[in-house]
Amino acid sequence: MRTGCQEVLDPSLRCDDVCQFEAALRRKMVGQQAAVTCVVDLYQTFLAGLHPPGRPVANLLLLGPTGSGKTRVVEAVAETLFGDARAVIKVDCAEFQHSHEIAKLIGSPPGYLGHRETHPLLTQEALSQWHTDRLRLSLLLFDEIEKASDALWQLLLGILDKATLTLGDNRRVDFSQTVIFMTSNLGAAEMDTLTLGGTGFTPPPVRIDERLDAQVDRVAVAAARHKFSPEFMNRIDRTVVFHTLRPEELSAILDIELGLVQQRILASSGGHPFLFNCTRAAKGWLLEEGYNPRYGARHLKRAIERHVVIPLAKLIATGQVRLGDIIRIDYTAEQGTMTFTREAEGLAPMYRPNLTANSAVAPRSGAARAARRYDFPLAVEPK
Repeated sequence: MRTGCQEVLDPSLRCDDVCQFEAALRRKMVGQQAAVTCVVDLYQTFLAGLHPPGRPVANLLLLGPTGSGKTRVVEAVAETLFGDARAVIKVDCAEFQHSHEIAKLIGSPPGYLGHRETHPLLTQEALSQWHTDRLRLSLLLFDEIEKASDALWQLLLGILDKATLTLGDNRRVDFSQTVIFMTSNLGAAEMDTLTLGGTGFTPPPVRIDERLDAQVDRVAVAAARHKFSPEFMNRIDRTVVFHTLRPEELSAILDIELGLVQQRILASSGGHPFLFNCTRAAKGWLLEEGYNPRYGARHLKRAIERHVVIPLAKLIATGQVRLGDIIRIDYTAEQGTMTFTREAEGLAPMYRPNLTANSAVAPRSGAARAARRYDFPLAVEPK
């Protein structure tokens, strides 16, 4: 928009690369809009070359209840940028509860026992292994940072502020092209009280809305400030709080997880890939079984493993599912069972093996193509 000789600019616009990155990231992440927006803004700042010099690209502290997607957002960024969720250096801070275990990160100095046998994790080669000519960016994740010893927090002070680290053999590591993520479940007990509506055998239901999200924000940030020192918190560029997943968000996660199960079947079913689809009744029951505000998406994944993956594995192992079959998964409320029905077979010619003239494979009769149903008793955990 021009006014005379002046032009009004629009800082809300995004370049094509950032728009594609955001669209791909939102396909992998459900909910947690604040986290997605934060990562997208950081990526655009990095592409513009305006990230702070002499410091990491960003230092992010991700807070929130378990199963809300804190680690998943880092893996989704790695998948989107590099095509592999493993394109991130992950430090499990539960392994660094004692100060002497820092040697696993930086190596032992010369003269110490095991100097040559200890290979440091945080090396320049490890940071650069996923760099490309187009994108020179590294992702570093400190998972469950609150479980680490004070020695690791002290070590992080220099990395978060000056983007440098000196290893045990005096080699320098540069973190100026690195996004550092730190996740934490601090304040989880207080968040559970807010989410589940207090204590008792039958606590009143709590409505998950913006007001509850604001309360969770205050609890999480207050717990982090109580746990970490002021100089540590002062080096964090952005604190992002992940909120409890809503039922409609879990419904979208269910579709994503079922798609991942289908990929597992096509990739590792012993040369007999098949397709399956869940009816609305089956999805509704899986959501009912997998919804738990305290445990988030992980509880839903466990429900899928128990009631979808394990029965399908039995069908594969017993030869009841063959190459190119299409299986319908339904839920029968009267019997309380998940039903598995073959709707069609041999409808995936792209997965058929090459049959030679000597193959003893005869075409199946029409009667053999009739739908077959297999019932599995539900392994419902006691409530």
